[in-house]
Amino acid sequence: MSAQKENKNKRYILWFWILFSLPVISLLSFVLGVRLFADLPDTEALQNPKTNLATEVFSSDMKVLGKYFAENRTNVKFQDISPNVVNALIATEDARFYSHSGVDIRALGRAIFGAMRHSESSGGGSTITQQLAKMLFPREDLHGFHLVIRKLKEWIIAVKLEREYTKQEIIAMYLNKFDFVNNAVGIKSAAEIYFDTTPDSLRLEQAAVLVGMAKNPAMFNPNRFKIKSEGRRNTVLQQMNKYGYITNGQLDSLQKIPLTLSFHPADHNDGLAPYFREYIRDVFLKKWCEENLKPDGKKYDVYRDGLKIYTTIDSRMQRHAEEAVAEHLTKLQESFIKDCKQKRNAPFAYNVTKAEIKGILHQGMKRSERYRVLKKAGLSDAEIEKNFSTPTAMTVFSWKREIDTVMSPFDSIRYYKGFLQTGFMSIEPQTGYIKAWVGGNSHKFFQYDHVQIGHSRQVGSTFKPFIYALAVQEGYSPCYRLPNVRTCIDMPAGQPQYCPDNSAGEEKYEGRQVTLQFALANSINYISAYLIKQFGPQAVVNLARRMGIVSPIDAVPSICLGTPEISVFEMVGANATFANKGTWIQPTFVTRIEDKNGKVLADFAPKTEEVMSEEKAYVMLQLMKGVVLMGTGARLRGTYKLTNPMAGKTGTTQNNSDGWFMGITPDLVSGCWVGAEDRSVHFNSTDQGQGANMALPIFAKFMQKVYADKTIKITQGDFTKPSKRIDIEMDCSKYNKEIESGTENFNAEDVY
Repeated sequence: MSAQKENKNKRYILWFWILFSLPVISLLSFVLGVRLFADLPDTEALQNPKTNLATEVFSSDMKVLGKYFAENRTNVKFQDISPNVVNALIATEDARFYSHSGVDIRALGRAIFGAMRHSESSGGGSTITQQLAKMLFPREDLHGFHLVIRKLKEWIIAVKLEREYTKQEIIAMYLNKFDFVNNAVGIKSAAEIYFDTTPDSLRLEQAAVLVGMAKNPAMFNPNRFKIKSEGRRNTVLQQMNKYGYITNGQLDSLQKIPLTLSFHPADHNDGLAPYFREYIRDVFLKKWCEENLKPDGKKYDVYRDGLKIYTTIDSRMQRHAEEAVAEHLTKLQESFIKDCKQKRNAPFAYNVTKAEIKGILHQGMKRSERYRVLKKAGLSDAEIEKNFSTPTAMTVFSWKREIDTVMSPFDSIRYYKGFLQTGFMSIEPQTGYIKAWVGGNSHKFFQYDHVQIGHSRQVGSTFKPFIYALAVQEGYSPCYRLPNVRTCIDMPAGQPQYCPDNSAGEEKYEGRQVTLQFALANSINYISAYLIKQFGPQAVVNLARRMGIVSPIDAVPSICLGTPEISVFEMVGANATFANKGTWIQPTFVTRIEDKNGKVLADFAPKTEEVMSEEKAYVMLQLMKGVVLMGTGARLRGTYKLTNPMAGKTGTTQNNSDGWFMGITPDLVSGCWVGAEDRSVHFNSTDQGQGANMALPIFAKFMQKVYADKTIKITQGDFTKPSKRIDIEMDCSKYNKEIESGTENFNAEDVY
């Protein structure tokens, strides 16, 4: 070969390498420029990517009661995700996931070649890691050259992610970050919302449905497009078969299974303890976040910071309480509707005038969300009233089902005024831990919490134990006898004497001498008036304060009949003092708060105060046992067959507007209020409107369910007797029998 020809070949080879290398060098230079100069996330951002995490509220038995979120996401670890999900994801989205370092050149080339041939079977070129990069650092809506630059950035981010995290961590991050629509962000929420299960329990066909959404979650939304979703599911199963994750037999059988969901959309109105969860969010956490800052000085965000709130609520007791409320109020409401048929102004009482009713409805209008929206829109009062008088389509509450109907907003206000509401709470007296909290009938339709937030209501005779407790502290025995005669109390100058009467039905015992136990059991007003005359209203108020009552109470004689307005929350906490050996313990509903990493941010311990001795508290329990054994709470034993030792107190206010019951057992102290939103809505008769009929059955049904639940360890034994001797007479049965028969023949001084 000549030298000239050899030189020519060398030039050809040189130009070949120049032409071959130039694009590669250009691409590498471009990538290097992007890496060096573009706004790529730094190592800190990669190690701690910003993610909105839902705050979770846990029960004491570690059930998730609910969440607060901007995005309904809760991270799970790789080991808590079913292999079915992982295998389906890899087979469908990135078959060589375990062999590449973030960018799969073979898949990218196949995707480009397929796009040139307009082939849909070639698949996408993005790896799971690249998709994760796109989710962690979202791109703008770019086109052309800018899109190319962004794509190159994602390649670089993907490679950096592969260096920072293990393959398992990348899979977990991807599944935790992906938005499965319907407020199901992340695999944990998706498993709960679509299949009512946990990520580690997803079956093959369920995993295939969720992974199938990765292509286009809106298009393959199984709740809206069942046929498309089922087809996509089968494609995922075919991919799993292709790569050896399932057999031919499994593929054939799984493809024949119809797509079945157990769809539970995330809604703060649904689930257990919605009133309690709303109180935690709107009151407790709002205050806590104001007073406790992050290390960087910023406030915690309950919707994005992934806090863990550990509460005292027992999910089993909570469910029993909600069921007890629904069961009783469904029947009670039916009775009330029959009662309303006798009223010309139903559901309002017969003596409420049309003008008063109009005023009540207008107050309801001004408290409504509709009014607020219309007022903000600039409508005049006349226009708003016309709007409220115009029939419109709406969905309304009923105990049997939600009803789609047409009525005016004014008519809907009147309709809702006719529902009896409730507030129920149960507490563990030794710890102060609240175990159940039912704030109303339906949080979707009635968002007023009647345990803590709602206006306190008059407590009626449930206030009387505070008066009797003063007598016990002064050494009075449950068997101490007093004449059941009218007592008058002098009032300040210019005011007439206060001389309360007994309630209807108590006349037969008037003029007799009755024991304190008998008087409390039968809620005799004359005896309560006598006791408050002896000790004074201020002493009663002082004792109530020491027992945790913070609601305003005027120190006037009428409190002996239960005129104070007190919340269910306070009343239950106060009555727990008797079961806790005389020590008041602050009702507690949160034990600790953790951050998203499990670091404890706050622990909570209840305050305590010794109010009375253990012996005096035990005497009070014996007094209050009489209510259940022979008094207004006797139907607990008769109708509901709860024969184990219990103490309690019923309460009924004027016109039967409020029905109360306080129930005390060694392990649980519970309280219940029942009444309508407006005091002018009530039963006509005391027989139906008394606390024993309105409120007591909820407590009874709750305790029946708790005792029947073998997973709940709770005693049905008696209250623990103090070791110290009690030198007063406690067994009043013989005296009480004499009172019932009218044969008592003793003086009040006989027993002290």
